[in-house]
Amino acid sequence: MTSGDVIRPGVLIGGRERRRIEIVDYDHHWPVRFREHAERIQRALGPRARRVDHIGSTSVPGLAAKPVVDVLVQVRDPEDEFAYVPPLLRAGYEMRVREEGHRMLRTPERDVHLHVCEAGSDWAYRHLVFRDWLRLDATDRRAYEQLKRDLAQREWADMNDYAQAKTAFVAEATSRAEAWALATF
Repeated sequence: MTSGDVIRPGVLIGGRERRRIEIVDYDHHWPVRFREHAERIQRALGPRARRVDHIGSTSVPGLAAKPVVDVLVQVRDPEDEFAYVPPLLRAGYEMRVREEGHRMLRTPERDVHLHVCEAGSDWAYRHLVFRDWLRLDATDRRAYEQLKRDLAQREWADMNDYAQAKTAFVAEATSRAEAWALATF
């Protein structure tokens, strides 16, 4: 990326991808994999990475998931790609998604997704509270796992279609998670 590159919101770099969705039982190595990448990201970004968290299903002990570790990186301004994208590219990640307030990079093996958003943003909050809720609430955790297993049986034109199919459940569970967070904190 150079300073002359045009940055357009809502871009899926590389286009749509057809991939088989595989849900596997929880793997105790996922937190280890997260820590390895968190250290790699911290080395690459230093203080530009305000916070690095393990999110997504692989961050919830006991929850079956796609074997893709999701990492949340909070930065001062995700629109200022020149502050963080070049070091992450040098660290071995590839740009995949560019949308307002959120970027997603991934490993070439596609087994780690790096989600970059603004520190303290609603995007970060929703993902963290959803994670924490699933860690706490066995009913929603089981229901989410069953939904994912059911959806994985279908053919999907794109991984984003699979993710979209989970939206209603995620929104409902996130509402419960936010109510819990407000009552707890």
